[in-house]
Amino acid sequence: MLTLLLLAASPVEWRPVANGVEYASFVIETRPVAGDGKLHVVRVDGRRAALDLGLASENAGTLRTAKEWCEDKGFVVAINAGMYDTDYSSNVGYLRHGDTVHRKSWNGTYQSALVAMPKEKGLAQVQLLDLDEASAKKTAEKYALVVQNLRLVKGRGESVWKPNGQPWSEAAVGVDAKGRVLFLFSRTPLEMATWNERVLVLPLELERAMHVEGGPEASLSISTKDFSLHLGGGPRNLLFAGDPSKQWRIPNVLGVRAK
Repeated sequence: MLTLLLLAASPVEWRPVANGVEYASFVIETRPVAGDGKLHVVRVDGRRAALDLGLASENAGTLRTAKEWCEDKGFVVAINAGMYDTDYSSNVGYLRHGDTVHRKSWNGTYQSALVAMPKEKGLAQVQLLDLDEASAKKTAEKYALVVQNLRLVKGRGESVWKPNGQPWSEAAVGVDAKGRVLFLFSRTPLEMATWNERVLVLPLELERAMHVEGGPEASLSISTKDFSLHLGGGPRNLLFAGDPSKQWRIPNVLGVRAK
């Protein structure tokens, strides 16, 4: 309880890194067995910055680190788009990027989908949908960018995970009460039930979130002229060290371009 109270009182200092893009970090584990004990957060205003995907399937099958995706695609921020299949290319959930499609149908066990690039006027630039809501899939049809993943938090801040004894480094994507996108990364391994509990009490106004990767594949990069930060996850065990900036090459990222 004390930990949650301390987290709720965490001071927040957002650092602008690009137009519509801010960065902050929060301590979510005071005695980390590995990593820095921090949650690294990038907050994106979809009206002032644009979301896009970097996909190996659209780029000669080449895997890149999140840092390399930023360099090659002009992203100021990049995070995993989602877990990938054994072909080292396809997203495990449904994904659509213009005419590119990974999976021909929705993954029935995944209940979150991020949508961006609206095809019609009057739609929000970005939404994170709960796919078990009646109109969600019809809403997704109105967007050119759709990526489906495992749900962490639904509705207005309700965790859907129970303790399972499996801690890992985490990369996640969420939205706050104002519709801003949150890229969330923690190298310190935590069970997802604990991770959700601690993140939800932070002054982020988090309403929905989806898991985009765990373990050593989890990655976050910020790459601008004035600020850079490159983070990679650790192995799926509690005891690890090594370079926290080391990143795996991954096939798919969700990126941000400043307008």
